[in-house]
Formats: sequence, structure tokens, C-alpha cells
Amino acid sequence: MTALIRYQGALLLRSQRWLGPVLLYAAFVAVGVRPGEPVLDSLGWAAAGLVPVAAWLVRVCVTHEPDAARDCAAAAAGPVRVHAAALLTAAGAAVLAGAAAVAAVLLIGARRGVPGAEAAAAGGLAVLACALTGAAVGALGSRPLVRPTGFAVLAGAIGSLAALVVGASPAHSAVTALVAGSRAGVADLPLAAAAGSLALAAGAAALTCRFAARRG
Repeated sequence: MTALIRYQGALLLRSQRWLGPVLLYAAFVAVGVRPGEPVLDSLGWAAAGLVPVAAWLVRVCVTHEPDAARDCAAAAAGPVRVHAAALLTAAGAAVLAGAAAVAAVLLIGARRGVPGAEAAAAGGLAVLACALTGAAVGALGSRPLVRPTGFAVLAGAIGSLAALVVGASPAHSAVTALVAGSRAGVADLPLAAAAGSLALAAGAAALTCRFAARRG
């Protein structure tokens, strides 16, 4: 699996298709985060932006191989492992982008009595929750379940919006916890949201890998 993830990572970097979602995320963070603003509010903003970005990265990773190359990789390693590697690569890229945003927010945000270690932990968990939720949205809205590009884009957009506004969503819970913590001056760790996002992402990955195996 490690070799497949390295392969998928190299494909992602060489394709330069990561530039779109990463630049979008950088612009989102730059617009919404200002020096001196409450650090937890800014961390919530940075985490929320990862949902559509992670979904986009998943779409990129599961479609950037030509069909012939993907068939060769599937024949060598199995379609389940190949698809799982693409999903893990996309989720990892989203988490890395979120970690960079958390570091930037911690440098310029106003802690207002919130310890730096607690803010970093809360922000990291929120980033993880939002990145994994977005990855689940992307997995369910991309191949092999949704193949036409137009439908995939629509599914990703609607799914990302739902993930941010529906109360039961781990991403919504994580962002809400940071905003509420900012009002109270306490960094509540969104552990339940992170665990829920992990379960959601694992379920989405299992489902899509099963379909990938059926379709070879």
C-alpha cells in the first residue's frame, strides 16, 4: 500500500491538478483569517474550508490516471488497493493543507487566554474532522459511484454544503465546537467529531472500494 500511495502522490504532484483546490483553500483562508482575530474562530474558518477542498482532491485523485494505466495498476495490485490508495492520498493532501493553515492561524491569531497547545490540538482535530468528512463526500460523489463530470461536481458541491450545515455532520460539529469555545474562552477538543469523521470516511471508502472491485 505504501508503494501505491507514493505512486498516487507522484501522479498528483506531476499532474498539477492539485493547484486548483490548494489555491482555492489558500484564498479562502487569506480572506477569512485576519491578524489579531480570536484564534479559535479563525481555526474554525480554516477547518470549514477543507470540506470542499478535500472533496475536490478526491475527485482529482480517482480520475487523474488514464483508464489504461489504472487498469494496469489494478491488475498488478488489485482494484480495491488502487482505489484505497487514491482516497488516502487525497485525504492526506487535504490534512497537510489544513495543518499549514493551522500553523499560520496560530502565528497570527489572538489567543485571548487560550493556551497555544490546546488551540493547536483543537484546530488539528477540527482539520482532521473536516478533511475526512470532505474526503467521504468526494468518495461518494466520484467514480466508481458517479462517473459523469457534471454530476460529480454537483454531488461534491451539494455534499460539501450539507456537511457544513447539517447538525449531525462531524465537520459541522467540529467547527461549531471551535466557535463555541471561542465565545467561552475555552478550547473544547472536538474528539467526537474527529472519531465520527473517521468512521464516515472509512464507511465511504469501504463502499466505493467494493464498487471498484466489482467494476474491475
